[in-house]
Amino acid sequence: MTALISIFLVAVLSENYVLSKFLGICPFLGVSKKLDTALGMSFAVIFVIVVATAVTYPIHTYILVPNGLDYLQTLLFILIIAALVQLVEIVLKKYMPKLYQSLGIYLPLITTNCAVLGVAILVTQRTSESYGYLHALVNALGAGAGYLVAMFLFSGVRERIEQSDVPEFLKGMPITLIGAAIVALSFLGFQGIA
Repeated sequence: MTALISIFLVAVLSENYVLSKFLGICPFLGVSKKLDTALGMSFAVIFVIVVATAVTYPIHTYILVPNGLDYLQTLLFILIIAALVQLVEIVLKKYMPKLYQSLGIYLPLITTNCAVLGVAILVTQRTSESYGYLHALVNALGAGAGYLVAMFLFSGVRERIEQSDVPEFLKGMPITLIGAAIVALSFLGFQGIA
């Protein structure tokens, strides 16, 4: 049980896929202007990451590797993720149209979100390091929770920036990138002293 908790906390804090591995930066910068859209995107990403890992891990472990087809991993994973994103898009469009509208182009971009694909691929690489199916799911849930934490913190920073008096030459993307760098630096403390 402590191993699972450790895997979860490491995925959320010290190996945060957005803030330490820099995966999924496009929606991180694009959707984090408002807290509600950031949270909506985060929950969609959590769902896709966990379900994609739940589907891709056994396919990789029991079908691709034993048959020598692991070179098809990326292509197959993207197809699975695309199908899951379509499912999320259909559900959001039907039951949460306002959130669907606010996410805009970033919702279909979950398909090519490198954080989602990165989690699925990195979990299969850790299979050889005694990562079992449950460990993979906990890691995926932790990665999704880490994405949620990063989006939540950064949307708060961006809302504060919007209310601040920023010099003209820093307005827009420059101050956004500076804010993202400071939030990412704050997570370096979770990695400890080397």
